[in-house]
Amino acid sequence: MRLVDSHCHLDFPGLAERVEEVLERARAAGVVLVVTIATTRAGWDVALELAERHPEVVCALGIHPHNASKEGLRDAAPLVAAACHPRVVAIGEVGLDYHYDFAEREDQLRNFRIHIEAARASGLPLVVHTRDADEDTLAVLEEEMARAPFAGEVHCYSHSLEFGRRVVELGFYLGIGGILTFRRSEPLRQAVAALPLERMVLETDAPYLAPVPHRGRTNEPAYVVETARVLAQIKGVELATVARTTTANAAALLPRTAALLGAPCG
Repeated sequence: MRLVDSHCHLDFPGLAERVEEVLERARAAGVVLVVTIATTRAGWDVALELAERHPEVVCALGIHPHNASKEGLRDAAPLVAAACHPRVVAIGEVGLDYHYDFAEREDQLRNFRIHIEAARASGLPLVVHTRDADEDTLAVLEEEMARAPFAGEVHCYSHSLEFGRRVVELGFYLGIGGILTFRRSEPLRQAVAALPLERMVLETDAPYLAPVPHRGRTNEPAYVVETARVLAQIKGVELATVARTTTANAAALLPRTAALLGAPCG
């Protein structure tokens, strides 16, 4: 069984102090690829260093919406240049977060669109964060997709079925994480049951959102298998089918990982 954790933060407290043991446990659990996500400009160098040092680690570079007012991008050029590194496989995470509103919404929207520009210019997929901002997120994605196409995924999918359907219609993937296993997530499980497995990738968002039976602990990439088990139950398929399908999906979403995942390029 080969699994991919398509979204985690190896440089965040809780994981950064013990990266070696975290990755060792991930390998033992069948995780063959870990995508660590940078959320600040300073984090870009840290993520790249991790990806260069560990063969199973690749990275995505972006400015999180929380940081859009303090260090949101003014143009795409620096991100496009950084994304030339072969261990960079995606742009983001970026998007809109109206739950906390740590950044001005105008700044979040501008930063979001600049990252989309960088995704197009680099040919890399976009990793989208959205919280309490579904309609604005969809409006931006649909408007920008009509202007010129780009690939991507909505990370930490925990939204309505209608939201999921519109994301899939855009050709995007859905990042499925530990929230799927939570006791109060029955509406999400029903939505996931109705959406295509062929448009799903697994993630942890570690060190956050540890799945059952690890709730209350620091999340880590090895725990992605727990989400895979629940997803298999929801879909009525074997765990091996979920592992095989979501890993193939990750290779399709992240073309630079194709060689690492044993998938054909192009």
